Formats: sequence, C-alpha cells, structure tokens
Amino acid sequence: MQKLEKAPKWSSKKNITSTVKLLNNEDMLPLTKKINEEYLYWDKVKYQNIPNYLTHKELWAVIKLKRYSLAKVLKFGNYTFQFNITDLMQQQLHQFDMSLGGSLESKSLIPDNEKQRYMVSSIMEEAIASSQLEGAITTRKKAKEMLRKNKKPSNKSEQMILNNYNTIKHIVNNKNQKLTKTALLNIHKLVTKNTLDKNKDEGVFRKNNETRVVDPYDGQVHHIPPHYKELNKLISALCFFFNDEKDDFFIHPIIKASIIHFMIGYIHPFVDGNGRTARALFYWYLLRKGYWLTEFLSISKLIIKTRIQYAKAFQYSEIDDNDITYFIKYNLRAMDLAFEDLKKYIRRKLKEKKKIIEFQRIKDVNERQAIILKWLYEEPNLMFTVKEIETRFSISNQTARTDLTNLVKKGFMELIFLNKKKQAFGKSKKFDKLISKLKINNHEWIK
Repeated sequence: MQKLEKAPKWSSKKNITSTVKLLNNEDMLPLTKKINEEYLYWDKVKYQNIPNYLTHKELWAVIKLKRYSLAKVLKFGNYTFQFNITDLMQQQLHQFDMSLGGSLESKSLIPDNEKQRYMVSSIMEEAIASSQLEGAITTRKKAKEMLRKNKKPSNKSEQMILNNYNTIKHIVNNKNQKLTKTALLNIHKLVTKNTLDKNKDEGVFRKNNETRVVDPYDGQVHHIPPHYKELNKLISALCFFFNDEKDDFFIHPIIKASIIHFMIGYIHPFVDGNGRTARALFYWYLLRKGYWLTEFLSISKLIIKTRIQYAKAFQYSEIDDNDITYFIKYNLRAMDLAFEDLKKYIRRKLKEKKKIIEFQRIKDVNERQAIILKWLYEEPNLMFTVKEIETRFSISNQTARTDLTNLVKKGFMELIFLNKKKQAFGKSKKFDKLISKLKINNHEWIK
C-alpha cells in the first residue's frame, strides 16, 4: 500500500491571522462543513474545487484550525491524541444506541429461543474473520466444521481460529470484569496460543524495539511503536481508560471502544497478535457497557472486505497529528455494515425457519430435531457427532445425545461407527422413504 503524503504545515505566526479570517468567511462554510463531515485528509482536500481567492494549502489550514478548535484531547503516557465527533457520527451513534443497546427494536430483532444459536454462529464468524485478517488461510465451511465437531486444529490457521473462538467465548463470560494488565496478557495468551514463532511470547509484553508495523506487500514501515520501556505506563493508562476510572469528559461508549481498538494498534505491546487482541478488547468494552447485540455482530468479516481502508484509517490517524477521528469514522462504518449484515442473516434464518416448521409437524419431533432433519434433507451426506450438536445448539451433552438417539428410534438416522472409539449419526437408509411419505411440498403429514 502506498505510503501517505505528509500534509503541509498548517499553522505559523505568519498565517494564523489570515486563516482565522478565512475560517469566519461565510462563503467558506459549505465547503469546510462538507470536508469536515466526510473528514477528508490532505490527499483528498488538495483535489477539492475551491474559489479563486483560495489555495489548497490555505483551505487545509482552515480545516485544521476548525478541527483543532473543536477537538477532544486525550493523553496516554507521554503521547497526546485528539478526536472530533461529526454530525454524521452523532446520527450513527444514536442509531446504534437504539439498535444495539437493548431497545424494544433490538430485543425483537432476534427471537429469544434463537438467541443462543445465532450467538454461537456469530462468534464462529468473528473468530474465522479475525484470524483471516491476520493471515489464516482456510474456508469458512472447513473452519466451522472444525469448531462444530470439536476437531483438533491441523495447522496454524485452524489454531488461530480456535483461539479467537475461545477468546470471544471467554470475553462473553467475563464481560463485566475490569481490564488489568494480567487480564490483557491473558487475552493475548488465549488469542495467540501455539501460533507465534516463539511460544514464550504468548501473553508477554515485548521486551525490545524490534517490532514494526510493515506492509506485507511492499515491506514499507507504516508505524514504529513506542519504546518498550514505556509499555508499563501506557498499558496502565489504557486500563484506567477502559475501566472508566479517569475520564475528564464524557466519551460515548462506541467511540471509546474504537479508541481502545486504535490504542492497542498504536502501542503495539506484543511481538505479534496485536490486531486480534485489539478487536477482542473492542468487543469486550462494548459488551461491558451493555451493547448486548454486539455478541451477534462480526466486525472483522466487514474489515476483511475493506482491509485497505482499515489500514489507511490507522495511517491517517497517525500521520495527521494523532487525530483518531479517521479511525473512529472507519469503525462506525464497519459497525453499521455489520449490523446490516446481521439483519440480512436473521431475515434469511427466519425464512429457513418456515421450512423447519414442516419437519416439526412430525409427531414427537422437537425444533432442534426438525432442524437436523432439514439439514439431512438438504445435504444427505452430513454426519453429526454428539459434541457437534451440543456446540451447534449450545445444549448439554445429554440433551444432544437424546435428540440424536430419538431420531434413530424414529428411523430417520442411524448410528455409524467411524472407528473403535468414535461414532457419528447420519441419514438412515429409510430416510428418503419416510420423508417422501410425509410429502413435504404438499404439506400432507402423517402423524
């Protein structure tokens, strides 16, 4: 990815007076408002159509002065950061509050009896996508099969996915806990287990300055993290920030989660696994603040589709005087798309449920068993272990076993011995005949 152009210096004793005059010029208002609403950097500002009396450097100075005058300022250790909230961001935050934080609309979005199953599926999606962002090479189908069947990872990519899956489950179960250095190291250890070049780097802060953020394609260095001797002070400040113990002013939780995400990337406290850790903390903070629907979102899935913009959001923020607004803007957009993706997913699942109802009309077949029958009807070669059914539906081992053995008794499934120890359940030889008697398409059911 091409390195960003450094913006021209915008403030000096010579031009500050003229910049203030331009800022107060009413003719400038529509142009500066548009640029600040879109929050463009110099590489876009320099191509804007401008009045004859203005240069692009003067326009940039006006834009920067406006942003500087409205910015909120944050300090982490010896580093200063700033951010602005645009009108569009305010609108997005309002929509998220209405949708993700427990309103009637969000509660009715996912039926209560479906929440656990949807959550398991979403956690899997996020675990897979977050790993793929860091270089994991596998298909979603293969990765989901590994998680559902509780298979042992066969390579580094699968291990990364399993680690992310276990990390997100850990966060969901401990979402109300405070962030401490120990907790952060534990998250990193969970997310990097058996995936680093050296296992001794798992759950340990880096102990040198060799770590760099490098473009994987052209080898350009995009970020040099703070000195490793500053980590203790920076992580302490981040923990205070995460735990809401030292805020000088109100910061909306979604904005704050985005800043936490950015700061892990900026501080880069680990030799590797910083991206996965940053996204894990982003989820953790939002769940801690009551945005329960976050459990069902896969932000990383959207980041994969826009990974260049993701990387640029970090770069824009750093190159433009540590202005985190660029990264916040990107994160809000990703969340917006992830929420739309979730709604499409739920609509698709609700349509599928109408098909499941047909199988539920079979006498003494519960909803889970009806879903299993539907899966076998659509993919005849599927085989399920008890553990996989337990994982898919988030039920006890005994309930999963009972569901499967009852379908065997009814003749729809049969027990298959894969080896001396392992067994699975698949479609029986009678399955097609039994299903044809039910005449699914004509809704004629035998009870």
